[in-house]
Amino acid sequence: MERRRRLVTRAFPLVITAVAAFAAGMIVGSEPPPEKQAAERFVSDWVNQDFAAMHTELSQPSQQRYSAADLRSAYVDAEEKATLRSLAPGGAEGPDTIGGRKVVTVPIRVGTVAFGNFDSDLALPFADGGIVWDPHLVFPGLRPGEELAESIELAHRGAIKARDGTPLAEGPPEARSSPLGSAAIDVAGQIGQPRASELPALARKGFSAGTPVGISGLERAFNSHLAGKPGGQLIAQPPNRGPERILAQSDPTPGLPLKTTIDPALQQSAVAGLAGRAGGVAVLDARSGAVRALAGSAFSAPQPPGSTFKVVTTTAALQKGVVALDDQFPITNGINVGGRFIANAHDEYCGGSFTEAFAESCNAVFAPLGPKIGQSGMVTTAQRYGFNAKPTLYDQHATEITDPPEPSIPQEIGDDLDLGVTAIGQGQVLATPLEMASIAQTVARRGMRLPTPIVVKKKLQADAGPVRVMSPKIANQLRELMIGVVTSGTGTAAALPGVQVAGKTGTAELGPKPGAPSPPPGKQPEQAVDAWFTSFAPATKPRLAVAVLLVDANADGGTVAAPVAHDILATGLLG
Repeated sequence: MERRRRLVTRAFPLVITAVAAFAAGMIVGSEPPPEKQAAERFVSDWVNQDFAAMHTELSQPSQQRYSAADLRSAYVDAEEKATLRSLAPGGAEGPDTIGGRKVVTVPIRVGTVAFGNFDSDLALPFADGGIVWDPHLVFPGLRPGEELAESIELAHRGAIKARDGTPLAEGPPEARSSPLGSAAIDVAGQIGQPRASELPALARKGFSAGTPVGISGLERAFNSHLAGKPGGQLIAQPPNRGPERILAQSDPTPGLPLKTTIDPALQQSAVAGLAGRAGGVAVLDARSGAVRALAGSAFSAPQPPGSTFKVVTTTAALQKGVVALDDQFPITNGINVGGRFIANAHDEYCGGSFTEAFAESCNAVFAPLGPKIGQSGMVTTAQRYGFNAKPTLYDQHATEITDPPEPSIPQEIGDDLDLGVTAIGQGQVLATPLEMASIAQTVARRGMRLPTPIVVKKKLQADAGPVRVMSPKIANQLRELMIGVVTSGTGTAAALPGVQVAGKTGTAELGPKPGAPSPPPGKQPEQAVDAWFTSFAPATKPRLAVAVLLVDANADGGTVAAPVAHDILATGLLG
């Protein structure tokens, strides 16, 4: 447990409820004294957070001493310290003459997040035609000379657990740990100091400035769930450090544990495979869509998918009937599309049957398919796979995280050249390892895409059922094509003994590599490239779908990304 006292000076918006009868401010019968009416208006304006109107109720000397901005700053500061949630004033009483001044007393029911609810009075003195304002009037129950202070006691933070109960993060905020070590951080996230823009919302929940909170991953997404509700004491602090008075107090409410779908062995394997390199890894249960591992930028930094997108292109081409598996293509090192020559990777020669072209990832075969499929067919197929839709990894309780960026394809792709470039996963197409793992999983599920991968179990909405992306026949054809990539094509490094792996490599060009030597005349400059591999296994009864991205990898997907997927699949399928 942690106790600390602090005076906070930030302002924040606050929604406060009031008793409707008081807000009306009038009682049938004789006209109330003007001081009573002014007191009711003052407190009603406070309820409505109208500090300028409150300022008009002050006496002229008080208005000259304290501006409307001073008043606002004082009240919102006190509201934040108190974690104020509601004010419910009762009927004003008086005025009574106290110390030569008329005083109107307003009973108020105060509701706070951290310190509970309590009843107190606000005694408003009058002179010179208005309220004689003093800083102790910022909060009910304070006496002249007293300031509001708070002693916060943080609740026990709940543990984040893997599917088998292994802790991914446990312990107090300042010392979270896991048996998986740093491998758990990619999923669990970290604890730290929030961004300044998040402080007002956190203060309303009882987390004062300086309180450590979740700043990434599940720690951030489920901060309120894990952190529970702070408690402590709300204190009237007298001048000169005299005896303090407790205005309200409550015990903290412990946070709750969070159960995830993460598999500890796969999580460790994914992080080890990434080995600190820029990129990301996503591992899904091929049957349920549950997330089994996330490493690096698995869903947060979309990149051009390169030739892994040819799974989408092939789906659209087979559906439209513009290609068949036994179609034959000339052996060449590239092809003109829309007035531009599109070369094969490494200027290699390829062609033959469509099955062979898929296994060898032949740009000369796939780029011309873009114009044949057309813009509508390409975009519609990609969107059925999940492009242009934000993934939702967390359930409805995860209210403290923005949705991750979506994999995207332009609604208006452009001319034949743009369609050809899109067909090979370049241009303006962007994807994440999570999206490419979902694409592999869709093929594995015979053409049915689950609505969204999940890392914390949730109830799906009624309209969030599986999406039919392609027919089972086309899904089976794609499965055979992806098997060919691993058995005899560009993805042989992903092959496992005794387990049939289906996959697709990808190498996305990002532009000229910084610092590379100038190319010979007529040659393209050396390109910076991302390496991709997406896969599922076993091919006939799939259990896992794995996608790997290595950013600026200086090698193709089959050389560096496929071996990472190999090791992850081996961990999950071979033990």
